[in-house]
Amino acid sequence: MCENNTDSHIHANPHTHDEYPSFDECVRFHGHSCPGLAMGYRAATAGMRRLGVKRPYDEELVCIAETDACGVDAIQMITGCTSGKGNLIVHDYGKHVFTLISRESGRAVRILVRQVEMPEREAMDEMRRRILSGTADEGEEHAFRRLMGIVTERMLKCPETEMLEVRDIEIAPPAKARIFTSVACACCGEPVADARIEVIDGARVCIPCAKKVVRR
Repeated sequence: MCENNTDSHIHANPHTHDEYPSFDECVRFHGHSCPGLAMGYRAATAGMRRLGVKRPYDEELVCIAETDACGVDAIQMITGCTSGKGNLIVHDYGKHVFTLISRESGRAVRILVRQVEMPEREAMDEMRRRILSGTADEGEEHAFRRLMGIVTERMLKCPETEMLEVRDIEIAPPAKARIFTSVACACCGEPVADARIEVIDGARVCIPCAKKVVRR
């Protein structure tokens, strides 16, 4: 079970690494601090340490995330893998599992975030159900936020061997992101990547316009 020390501060967290963005920077990017963000932060830093890499400039590192939850934002901040660069691939399996692949070394690691026993987390999950159902009062909402802060800090301090399973795997890196040429849709006239064009009756149209034509 993770240590019960709520008096420590996140800034003193031994899992914060100077060569990576801090957890506070992840919070600013994400918009709020939460357990899910902490999971992604711990997974990202652990995986990059195992691979011996720093935050890359381009597509040197690839991440395959098996969730689309909050932790993915920490993954983007720490690893530099983003959907815009094409080196972040999301398969929403509802699992806090992240695979990091180094194109330069050919190595890959799979990081699984374990379900750590934490009484405050169980209470927080129960309270979340009441909040989502609209039956929680103001006091319960305040208590939920307090518990969320406690659980987040515990996750940042939890021993890595207890919280994460990090193992080397064999996997081929996906193809690098393609750069497309823009063409004008024959229906709406808006520019669209040529690879996303559909041909309807000899005319090259964007996907939304193609759907409208099919419905008609």
